[in-house]
Amino acid sequence: MDKYKTCIEYEKKNNTKGNSGSDSIFVTRTRKERKMNENSKKKSTKEAWEWFQAILVALVLALLIRTFIFEIIIVDGDSMLPTLKDKDRVFVNKLIYFVSEPKLGDMIIFKTPEDNKTNYVKRIIGLSGDKVRIEKGIVYLNDKPLDEPYVLELPSYDFPEVTVPKDCFFVLGDNRNGSKDSRDPYVGFVPQENLVGKAIWRIWPLDQISVLE
Repeated sequence: MDKYKTCIEYEKKNNTKGNSGSDSIFVTRTRKERKMNENSKKKSTKEAWEWFQAILVALVLALLIRTFIFEIIIVDGDSMLPTLKDKDRVFVNKLIYFVSEPKLGDMIIFKTPEDNKTNYVKRIIGLSGDKVRIEKGIVYLNDKPLDEPYVLELPSYDFPEVTVPKDCFFVLGDNRNGSKDSRDPYVGFVPQENLVGKAIWRIWPLDQISVLE
C-alpha cells in the first residue's frame, strides 16, 4: 500500500513538473511572437514613412525645377508656323535669362501684362531702343530690312514705326498673317519681367525633335 501511494505521489510530481515546463515554453513562444509582430509593425510603419518622405521630396524637387529651371510648353495655335505647329511640345529654359541677355531672333515664352496665365511663344524682333516698322511686307529694324527665312509668308499689311521702350521687346509670330503679337494692342511691347524663358528644343513629335533657331 505504501509502495502504491509512493508511486502515485511520484507520478503526480512528475506530471506537475511536465506541465510547468510546457506552460513555460508556451509563454516564451507567445512573447517571441508578440515581439516579432511588434517589430514587423514598426518596420512597416518605418517603410511607409520613408516612402512618404521620398515622394514628398520628389514632388518638391519637381515643383522647384518646373518653377525655376525648365518647363515643357504645349504650343497652342498656328502663330509660329512653319517653325512650330499646334500641339508641338517645346522645352523651355527658364534659367537662361538670369545669366545672359535676350537676343534678336530668340523664341521666347512670355505672359502679357493683361494676362498672367496664358503662355505666348513668339520671336524677338526688336530690343530696347530699336526702331521697328513693317512696310510692303518687309520688316525693318533700325531702317534695315531683316532677312527672315523662317517666316511662313510676308505680312499683308504695314505697321507704322515704333521705338521699343526700355526693358521691353518687340515680338512677332513667324506666321505673320496669323499671329497675335506686338502689333496687337492687347499684347504690345513685352516687358522683360514677363519673360518665362527661351524655347530651346522641340521635343514632340518624336520624329521632329530639333533645336529651335
